[in-house]
Amino acid sequence: MVNRPGRDGSFRAFDATAQGSVNWAGSPCKIGAAIRKGGVVAWDALEERKDIIKREDEQMSTQLDSAPERILRPPEAPARPVERKALTSSFAYPRDFLGNRFVYLTISPRARGLSIGVNLNPDRKCNFDCVYCEVARAEPTVDEIVDCEAASRELEATLALLHSPELRNRAPYSTLSSELLQLKHVALSGDGEPTASPRFLEVVEGVVHIRARGLFPFFKVVLITNGSHLDDPEVQAGLRLLTSRDEIWAKLEAGSQKYMDLVNRSSVPLEKILNNILETAGKRPVIIQSLFCSVEGHGPSDEEIQQYAERLRDLREAGAKIPLVQIYSATRPMHTKKVQHLPLRMMSEIAARVRHVAGIRAEVF
Repeated sequence: MVNRPGRDGSFRAFDATAQGSVNWAGSPCKIGAAIRKGGVVAWDALEERKDIIKREDEQMSTQLDSAPERILRPPEAPARPVERKALTSSFAYPRDFLGNRFVYLTISPRARGLSIGVNLNPDRKCNFDCVYCEVARAEPTVDEIVDCEAASRELEATLALLHSPELRNRAPYSTLSSELLQLKHVALSGDGEPTASPRFLEVVEGVVHIRARGLFPFFKVVLITNGSHLDDPEVQAGLRLLTSRDEIWAKLEAGSQKYMDLVNRSSVPLEKILNNILETAGKRPVIIQSLFCSVEGHGPSDEEIQQYAERLRDLREAGAKIPLVQIYSATRPMHTKKVQHLPLRMMSEIAARVRHVAGIRAEVF
């Protein structure tokens, strides 16, 4: 009996010893390193899922190259219906604040492992109201603004925990593989837009100072942003403190203003987001993060996907340094049932379209 991952990232039991038969059972299995006991093997979901995505992406790219007229449907094609399924993901763990006010741990599929997050928006205010967002903005808050000194203390304590055996004594980390417990980065993120925080520059200074002291192994800093404040002078000052090994992940999830209004629900126009990405990516590389989901049973239309890919192409041709586009879907619990995770097949189609139209590397997470 072997546990193999399904297409949705969950595990199902597969009887490898039966003669001429394949038996599936629907029991999910926690992610972990390979365990061998009594002939049973638990496969590491991360590596298996990456293999599945790579194979599907390669197949889709081949289809696009050989028969683009078949894959790139006409602009008038309607939004495609999406079958609703309960999401079971090895990465669907909630954020773990460890008793902190501002600093948390999470297992990040896009980081491919452990990420420390610094919440710059404890007031849960955001200039986007994304339809898929998991943040409960109506719940009461404890802090209205990030306390930079407290956040620095919490970050140091969390780094110390990660570099000690103590983390292994906590759930769910005791069941995870060593690969997933390696710190991939410290993310400047939050329950809103981190660059909108009036203390953004001060937080960046604190994080960079902790790294410069050399108490812990070097860690990469990643800014996760919707791009709306990248043109602010204080944000630009903060970005200048980052090294070439640090990264900016900027959100772009629409090719048209209409679709942005549907999904991101912001007063910030799409053109401003594009201009801010172009201005920033002209100075240093910017990774594009794009979450696609189904809304009321429908994923993005083919026309919208085409426009999205063309926006990326326009950015690249205008001089934007975009080394990667991250295509992913909602994994954390949401507060609405009208939004669902997009199937892996559809995400692979979007990634293939980006590579074919924009000429930019795209990966599915």
